[in-house]
Amino acid sequence: MSRCGLPAAATWQSAANIRGAQICAPRTFGYADGVTTSSGAAPAWISGIPGVPGAVLLPDSGAGLRERKKVATRRALGIAAMRLAVERGLDNVLVEDIADAAGVSARTFNNYFASKNEAICAVGFDRAMRIGAALRERPPGEPLWDAITAAVMSEYSSADRALGEDWMTGVRLVTSEPALRGEYLKVQAMTQYSLAEAIALRMGFTAGAPGGSGGSPPRAGSSMFPRILAAAVTAAVQAAMERWLHADPPTALAPLIRRGLQQLADGMREVLPLR
Repeated sequence: MSRCGLPAAATWQSAANIRGAQICAPRTFGYADGVTTSSGAAPAWISGIPGVPGAVLLPDSGAGLRERKKVATRRALGIAAMRLAVERGLDNVLVEDIADAAGVSARTFNNYFASKNEAICAVGFDRAMRIGAALRERPPGEPLWDAITAAVMSEYSSADRALGEDWMTGVRLVTSEPALRGEYLKVQAMTQYSLAEAIALRMGFTAGAPGGSGGSPPRAGSSMFPRILAAAVTAAVQAAMERWLHADPPTALAPLIRRGLQQLADGMREVLPLR
């Protein structure tokens, strides 16, 4: 994927529209090591994700207006940060600019992000978590690969139109910035982690459960396959994003993501013998 997991063109709105539209739909999320959100969670920040420092704000099924506004503010800041970086160039964007575009103070910005680079990559980071959550919510009887494809495309399906050449030029400049490398790696790690946990659960693994003795489900750590499959899916999305970034003329992202996932599935069928 691009270094910061860029949203579809329709996502780039004015700050006023963002603030009015970003009260997120309530959903319940669960993570490894017993890290969950619940209707009684206070505060609504959750943390403890291995390899990913900091905390991520997510709404749950019982989240109140205050918690949902926090999610909206985080999202508005992330979108404003990326938009300004594309329009002006990374070096020409200050924290104060991002905060002003999102309609909040610089102090409020610092409550959500440690740097402008972190804010720029927040859209991709949060998308990674939503993909894992979407996979958990797929129908239990659905084939695993179909569920993975649907979960990934739930975040990219709206990117069905090509962006303008001027905008794509700005995107390429921002996503090639060496200063964003660390944040990009966090997004990659979160994507793989979130997917792997959801895949493990769908396959019958139970994080933290005994190692499969006495008829209980095996622990998620007893098989490397969920991590391996998650890495392959992430690589397919990455390849599609790279193709999208450098397409001439510009092309829509969603068909490339779907094609990348399909080629991964087809390629594995071709190289692996039937048993």
